[in-house]
Amino acid sequence: MEGSKLVSLGASKLVPNVQELVKQSIDTIPTRYVRTDLETLTIVTDPALTPTVPVIDMEKLLDGDNMDSELDRLNSACKDWGFFQVVNHGVDTTLVEKAKHEIEEFFNLPIEEKRKFWQQENEIEGFGQAFVLSDEQKLDWSDMFLIFTLPIHARKPHLFPKLPLPFRDTIDSYSLELKLLAMKILGMMEKALKMDQKEITELFEDGAQSLRMNYYPPCPQPEQVIGLTPHSDGDGLTILLQINEMEGLQVKKDGMWIPIKPLPNAFVVNIGDMLEIATNGIYRSIEHRATVNKLKERLSIGAFFFPPFDREIGPSYSLITDKSPALFRRTIVEDYLKGFLARKLVGKSYLDVMRIDNNN
Repeated sequence: MEGSKLVSLGASKLVPNVQELVKQSIDTIPTRYVRTDLETLTIVTDPALTPTVPVIDMEKLLDGDNMDSELDRLNSACKDWGFFQVVNHGVDTTLVEKAKHEIEEFFNLPIEEKRKFWQQENEIEGFGQAFVLSDEQKLDWSDMFLIFTLPIHARKPHLFPKLPLPFRDTIDSYSLELKLLAMKILGMMEKALKMDQKEITELFEDGAQSLRMNYYPPCPQPEQVIGLTPHSDGDGLTILLQINEMEGLQVKKDGMWIPIKPLPNAFVVNIGDMLEIATNGIYRSIEHRATVNKLKERLSIGAFFFPPFDREIGPSYSLITDKSPALFRRTIVEDYLKGFLARKLVGKSYLDVMRIDNNN
């Protein structure tokens, strides 16, 4: 059956490892990393002027007495920001701390060990970068380790089963816990949208999950590079964990870059393009980026959630009315993702491909 095969969604060209590059004590940034091509926007640095990303309390969402007001907060966070932090999320803190520690250890393995998990030709999973389509393309000042963890049959035999222990078991447990949290959040979004049908949770039920571990090395000239190019996520929902204390995630809002200061024991959650499609534009995916600094590396791990690859994605039928016609076309998830991964990462440009022009 279509849903049970190993799917290859795309490839990315092999690139140098930035973590190894930095070990050479470079003074001049290699030209492929110098980003004069990016739009310059104001970065809000004054804490008194910085709007803060909303905080959603999962315990209140599950508590009958506080549910309605917290659902309203969730609804406005998804409409106005596309980002929020979630606290009291129910994920075991011991597991989270274990994952943080072991991801740091994994990135600090000798390069010879890491080469066993390198991206292969025509693959996107493994150590490397994503969305690199040409040898001339500008590169991000970061390394990633990307792996599909769910459904279990989608795990690549040369990657997941070969991960060192106890890291493999930790990532397995973390992956399943984050799937449960994602489905709880999606269920709450249905309530916030006052949807009678469970169209969104049914769309994502038994879906796919990838984990992207990010390593942003320090840079002698951080203003010349970017850790992660401005983009919106192509999935449905992303749950990000900040691994160490260095900040760098910024969200584009009102024409400015707003830094996100992660709270202790919190996850940063954001809407992906597929959820913008499924909510017919009510909830919006938002451009974000990662910056780097001179002093210290920054690490994070993002969990990305997708519907099953053979399922159809499109605006939820219960959200389409005469006054709110469908804004997006319908397509198969696998086809959508292959199209998304076959382009350079540029803002929300791929979502525009899916838009229906209702003015004609």
